[in-house]
Amino acid sequence: MNRGSSNLLAFVLGAATGAILGILYAPDKGSNTRDKLSYQLDKYKKQLEDLLEDLINGKVEVSSSAKEEGKKVVSDARKKAEQLLTDVDDLIGQIKSGEKA
Repeated sequence: MNRGSSNLLAFVLGAATGAILGILYAPDKGSNTRDKLSYQLDKYKKQLEDLLEDLINGKVEVSSSAKEEGKKVVSDARKKAEQLLTDVDDLIGQIKSGEKA
C-alpha cells in the first residue's frame, strides 16, 4: 500500500472513530453536538479535498518499480475520495437540516 492510500485509510478511520466517540460521549446538548460535528466534518472534508487534489496533481509519487500498480491504487483512492466527499456533503446537509427542525 502506498503512502497516499495509507493516508486516506488513516483519515477515514480517524474521522469515523472521532465522530462516533464524540457523539457517544457528548455531554452537551444535541444542537451543540451537531454544531461541533458539522465543524469537524467540514474540517475533514477540506483535508479530503486537499488529498484528492494531491492525487490528481500527482504530488503523491509512485515508485518506478510499481508504477502500474500505483496508478491503479491512485485511481481507486481518487474514486473513494470523491465518494467520501459526496457522503460528507450529504451528512453535513442532514446535520444542518436537523438543526432547523
